[in-house]
Amino acid sequence: MDENMQESAVKEEGIGNIKIAVDVVSTIAGIATSEIEGVASMYGSIAGGIAEMLGAKKNPGKGVKVEMKEESVIIDLYIIVDYGIRIPELAWEIQENVKSSVETMTGLEVEKVNIHIEGVSFEKEKKKAENETTAEEEPIAVEETEIEEISE
Repeated sequence: MDENMQESAVKEEGIGNIKIAVDVVSTIAGIATSEIEGVASMYGSIAGGIAEMLGAKKNPGKGVKVEMKEESVIIDLYIIVDYGIRIPELAWEIQENVKSSVETMTGLEVEKVNIHIEGVSFEKEKKKAENETTAEEEPIAVEETEIEEISE
């Protein structure tokens, strides 16, 4: 078995135990991170990127490392940001969204959400520049209409 699958958080409830797997927490954190405007993508391993290109389904926990403790977690996020985004503000939004999502859905306390910026994406800038160039090159179509003179 995968070592991540063996790790889980155990919550003692009055009628029994609840075990939450690391993959559950990493999926929640990955989705919560991707919801934030300015996150271009999650940074995964080369092997994971190749697997996705070959048709493997996307892993929402990609770029997320979770360290489980008794009733708390520490989450490390590896992300690629869009060019032009203020990184401190983006990091704060991600931390708040991930902390809120994980605590609400699992009941586990989130001790830390560490953000690791692994790169900058220029895709939005390229698309914006292409759209501006295309708009400049296309002539504007003007319809010619005849104006009738009105005689009194």
